[in-house]
Amino acid sequence: MAAVDRSGEKGGGWGKGLADSSLYQKARRAASNSARFSQKLMWSTGKAAWIAGTTFLVLVVPLIIEMDREQQMVDLESQQAGLLGSSAPLPSK
Repeated sequence: MAAVDRSGEKGGGWGKGLADSSLYQKARRAASNSARFSQKLMWSTGKAAWIAGTTFLVLVVPLIIEMDREQQMVDLESQQAGLLGSSAPLPSK
């Protein structure tokens, strides 16, 4: 059942005047603009995170893997040189 104010009209009663006020409209517009700004900011941040993440995977991860492989080869060569009893220093690259 709808609320009936003293004048007999259906509606919000005292809240109707609040909804028509200039302050209410400004606050509502500000809230709407803030929500829109937040949504765009989240979208842009997500997009930037995606670009940074994929760039890291494509460029940096292979470099890290190659550096680890190089270090393993150096360690293996030094172990082999130690087993053979070589007293000559290993050539540096």
